[in-house]
Amino acid sequence: MAFSMENCNSQAVIDVPYRGSGPYCYANCLVMMLGADAPEAAAVETVTGSPFGLQWVGGSVPFFDPYGWNPDIGIGNALAVLGWTADTTNEDDAGAALDRLASCLAHGPVMIGPVELGHLRYQPGKAGSIGADHYLVALAMDSEQVTVHDPQGYPYAQLPLADFTTAWRADTLDYGRPYTMRTNFTRRRKVESTDAIAASVPHAISWLSSENGADMPPGSLGNGDAALALAAHIESGCDHEVREHLIHFAVRVGARRLADAAASLRRVGHTAAAAIATEQARLVGSLQHPLVTGDDAAAGDALRALAPTYDEIRAALQHQA
Repeated sequence: MAFSMENCNSQAVIDVPYRGSGPYCYANCLVMMLGADAPEAAAVETVTGSPFGLQWVGGSVPFFDPYGWNPDIGIGNALAVLGWTADTTNEDDAGAALDRLASCLAHGPVMIGPVELGHLRYQPGKAGSIGADHYLVALAMDSEQVTVHDPQGYPYAQLPLADFTTAWRADTLDYGRPYTMRTNFTRRRKVESTDAIAASVPHAISWLSSENGADMPPGSLGNGDAALALAAHIESGCDHEVREHLIHFAVRVGARRLADAAASLRRVGHTAAAAIATEQARLVGSLQHPLVTGDDAAAGDALRALAPTYDEIRAALQHQA
């Protein structure tokens, strides 16, 4: 079959906001907890600060989110700019945690997390710790199981108490406290999503500065340096664990949150920064095929093109701030 490129521009990408599935666990959990007054998940994800950076943690694990950032920090940032508060509690003892959960469920749903994803055995292939974090909304529990909305595509999933408490202990994760839950979500003031996005821009600038990683392990890098180090790692023989992490999680969520950040920034008039975020989303998304097929040279090229964009988007946000 003949195909002519005469009228095609291979570099042109139509700018359509992404809608579809993806690993947006804490953002979707927050939307569920905020109820009818919740903004869309794209705005929630943006105001957590997650799109504004890249980190190479300990020289071994990449995440397309800011240097020194984690979801617990992001959830707090999002609630603050959206005008909400919530009570965050944790326990040292599983029995006390379950007692507290049962008491709280009498008054409504409870946001749970972080939890260890590998112990959520209703998900196919999950049979033990994999060091991956996740968030859930608990709906009910009895003496045998907990019923949850899992935003990864499992509404009303049921999990035996033993598996739930093992996951909830979160002792395989590099952040968070055991048996953390969030309850009593209260709207303190009405904030439009556009106002929250605008209010989060100074936080985005701060994250892009890579100044927030005082507790990062040795060998950690941020933003452009992280992109170049990851490119070198992939091209020199990417290990299986990093490749699996990238293709099953990091690239997917990284491209989506950048696309959402671009749309959000465009809504509040940061058009130059939005254009850069769109290009970042395109570059991160373009990693998926070469990483799956083993074209590591192409992946390295995309990461080297990505490296300077973090300084560029920070400058664009500062210019218009």
